[in-house]
Amino acid sequence: MKLYLKPGSCAMAVHIALEEAELTCEIETVDLATKQTASGEDYLTINPNGYVPALVLDDGEVMTEAVAILLYIASLAPEAELAPSPGSKAYFELLSHLVFITTELHKNFSPFFKPNSGETWRGIAQKNLNARLSLMNEHLATRDYVAGERFSVADAYLFTVLSWSRVVHVSLSPWPHLERFVARIAERESVQRAMQAEGLK
Repeated sequence: MKLYLKPGSCAMAVHIALEEAELTCEIETVDLATKQTASGEDYLTINPNGYVPALVLDDGEVMTEAVAILLYIASLAPEAELAPSPGSKAYFELLSHLVFITTELHKNFSPFFKPNSGETWRGIAQKNLNARLSLMNEHLATRDYVAGERFSVADAYLFTVLSWSRVVHVSLSPWPHLERFVARIAERESVQRAMQAEGLK
């Protein structure tokens, strides 16, 4: 398999999941401004959406969208227990958390990465983001992981999104449970390996 990513982007969640699952995968970076891969390919021929991640499977098919790829990786390595059994109540609870992370947290961080988004848009996004961070902070008040008793793909995704707070100067100090979550997950060997491979350490 081959994973196309931009270092530190949402694709890092996929990278972490691959490390957790101990799956062999080639990594190639993408310049999202020029849509060129590190090897000089036109990324739009790989993923017409133009964003990361994109995972090229062993049969040549291309899978896109972080949530779908995360669940696919979990299915490839059931022994890693990165997701509950498909079809179970716990599986759909995990899916609910993944959807919340991608639609309510990920998307509300997006305006802070766009210089032309304007103060009004950023202000709205900040208000929405604060409310969603508060909800997740409360959720993590009595548990170590987003879903269930152990690390899952939801933790890889939440860690990745919350790590953007440092980049866009959004302090997590009002949400101490989120701060503790980030610090704890950052210590995992899979996270350390993924960040080092992406040049973030």
